[in-house]
Amino acid sequence: MKGFFSLPSISAGFIAVLVGYTSSAAIVFQAATAAGAGPAHLSSWLLALGLGMGATCIGLSLRFRSPVLTAWSTPGAALLGTSLAGLPMSEAIGAFLFASALIALCGATGWVETLMKHIPKTLAAGMLAGVLLRFGLNVFTAFGSQPALVGLMLGIYLVGRRLNSRYTIPVTFLAGLLWTAAGGMIETTALTFDVAKPIFTAPTFSLSTLIGVGIPLFIVTMSSQNVPGLAVLRANGYKTPVSPLIGWTGVTGLLLAPFGGFQFNLAAITAAICMSPEAHPDAARRYLAAVWAGIFYLVTGILGATVAGLFAALPRELVAAIAGIALFGTIGNSLAAALHDAAERDAALVTFLVTASGLALFGIGSAFWGLLAGLAVRHIIRQKH
Repeated sequence: MKGFFSLPSISAGFIAVLVGYTSSAAIVFQAATAAGAGPAHLSSWLLALGLGMGATCIGLSLRFRSPVLTAWSTPGAALLGTSLAGLPMSEAIGAFLFASALIALCGATGWVETLMKHIPKTLAAGMLAGVLLRFGLNVFTAFGSQPALVGLMLGIYLVGRRLNSRYTIPVTFLAGLLWTAAGGMIETTALTFDVAKPIFTAPTFSLSTLIGVGIPLFIVTMSSQNVPGLAVLRANGYKTPVSPLIGWTGVTGLLLAPFGGFQFNLAAITAAICMSPEAHPDAARRYLAAVWAGIFYLVTGILGATVAGLFAALPRELVAAIAGIALFGTIGNSLAAALHDAAERDAALVTFLVTASGLALFGIGSAFWGLLAGLAVRHIIRQKH
């Protein structure tokens, strides 16, 4: 393949994967922990996610000759971190399969855009902000026990934001890592170099879990990941058909969910790295950067046990801080999108508050009730007018 070993393409693919892992692997770690995953299961989750992202990046980019970059659902992982506590691992897997089946169905039927029109963007944004709020608050909870560490990370994050650097989160994470290493806060006995082994978990299906976890996971992934991912493709001039991209991410989830591949979707922020002129001067050849990203995803997936060991070795304050700081932008954007329309503001606010409250009724989590409450308020107010 001509130009396959182009250094800019390799570099862009590597940076995209580095940004993806350093900005949100901590959130996946917390989601797996909430599901009761030990080191072996976490390693399996990272293996499944790496293989799924690698296969879809390589396969879809080569098939459509476009830089199609996929990712795990970061907001989805955040949702799982707040909603899986106390649930059996098998029920969590059932919810993953259900959400992936809905995404595959949307891709197969072409219902993607039609379905998203029936979920108001303001309410979807309010639900997402409510889900992510706890992660933002945890940054300042961690500050209470490790003020020097978290203060350093916050300071570097703010400087990076001022400079508008795309590497803000990786540099923030690196600074925290160096600080904890210098302070002897890393449990070196937990560090290992090993390949990941898949662990199959047979799914079980509970109606309350499917409604309370599966449906919100589907909505969050579609509204906050796939829709922006498609927008980035279109903004860069790629007319790649929508349905096959969505459909194959859903099918990949169906295959890998029993091993911990909770959700796959189109990437937006990291995809933009592979679509920039720095990836390749010729826009028609930028798909090679996404192919290289897929190769790096495969490697990191195979080394999932090593990644899992790293996060297990880190202080919980560092993990909480980087997870929350990485989501600051998403929380802010979600709140802005939820509340910008005065006519929708009451409904979006109720959605946000109910979701953030952690309300659970009949075994169904707060994300579902938040969306339902928001829809009810929206209907009542519209009837009034």
